[in-house]
Amino acid sequence: MRYLTFALAKGRLAKKTLALFEQIGITCEEMKDEKTRKLIFVNEELKLKFFLAKATDVPTYVEYGAADIGVVGKDTLLEENRNLYEMMDLGFGKCRMCVCGPEEAKERLKHNELLRVATKYPAIAKDYFYNEKMQTVEIIKLNGSVELAPIVGLAEVIVDIVETGSTLRENGLAVLEEICPLSARMVVNQVSLKMEQKRIRDLIHALCELPRYKNDGKDVTA
Repeated sequence: MRYLTFALAKGRLAKKTLALFEQIGITCEEMKDEKTRKLIFVNEELKLKFFLAKATDVPTYVEYGAADIGVVGKDTLLEENRNLYEMMDLGFGKCRMCVCGPEEAKERLKHNELLRVATKYPAIAKDYFYNEKMQTVEIIKLNGSVELAPIVGLAEVIVDIVETGSTLRENGLAVLEEICPLSARMVVNQVSLKMEQKRIRDLIHALCELPRYKNDGKDVTA
């Protein structure tokens, strides 16, 4: 039996994913050692391998077959737009992708005025404004704290992830429009789903039988 390889987004998503997997009998004790410098973690009994990666890299590892299965946020999937199968909404890591800014910018959004939009997610912003709102905007890519952009006059609004909204409020900003809800998703390599269909579907079925998923209408697709 070949190893089934998982790529997990570093940080809270990886910890929550491993805790979830433990509920269906999938464990990897090596990964609990926070001091380890290992890159690949193995469960020999179940023939499983795990590795941690930067969130933006997880879809790449899965698309090219370096990992059979990945767990990453929906925001990353939308931004990266890789060729893979999104199999399951895991329901944790919930937040929203939103257009945010000062309250006075709301009217300019309503009237589809030309705006500058600062964001870490240019693909998501472009799709929202160009394809959904049919609004022409100038998109400015930033890598740091995008909340700074409207405060210093770089942009009128931002597109960013909102969890509690506390950072926005502390800086005189607010959610002006919601683009989409976000959460952790399980994705699968297209070839792997054909080659390891039974093992992958058994894994998903086991997750779906957990009380947290069984009757709450989570999105599980082919």
